[in-house]
Amino acid sequence: MPPRGGRADKSGGATLDEFEHVLAANSSATAALEQWCARKGLAEAAQVRATVLADHLDPVTSLPARQALGLGPQDRLGFRHVQLECGGVILSEAYNWYAPDLLTAEMNRTLEASRTPFGKVAAPLGYVREPIDSRRGSAGGCPPGVVLSNRAMLRLPDGRPLALLVECYTAANLGR
Repeated sequence: MPPRGGRADKSGGATLDEFEHVLAANSSATAALEQWCARKGLAEAAQVRATVLADHLDPVTSLPARQALGLGPQDRLGFRHVQLECGGVILSEAYNWYAPDLLTAEMNRTLEASRTPFGKVAAPLGYVREPIDSRRGSAGGCPPGVVLSNRAMLRLPDGRPLALLVECYTAANLGR
């Protein structure tokens, strides 16, 4: 019997409770997904890669993110809409609004030119993940078929907001 509230898939895969526990135990969603990928045996090398779906800012939908990050109209706002995958399996779709001026020039170049997830790029800054909201199923902005939706803020050690995230975790996390 799955733990309270957990959902096992037909092949005896993991429960949603187990997946949520791994996410909660990590300060980085990328680190959590790599741990999950290794645990599930999705790839020989459990490495999460980001595929950028869009990198343009919509001024209307970006305004709440700009405010949450404490950015003024003159401050730069970065944005990445990505799918995170491991071993060819899409584990999440994420929206990330961030303050590029709080990253190093090298970090910004890496985000622009590679498939490295934001969490891994920004990890040297020692950010802390602050959960805002988590709900089972698809929350606003997430595509259909999502099993878990999270909103979180990444904060630098001095408390300044670094990034606002919307994470949409796929049912593939519960398979195998």
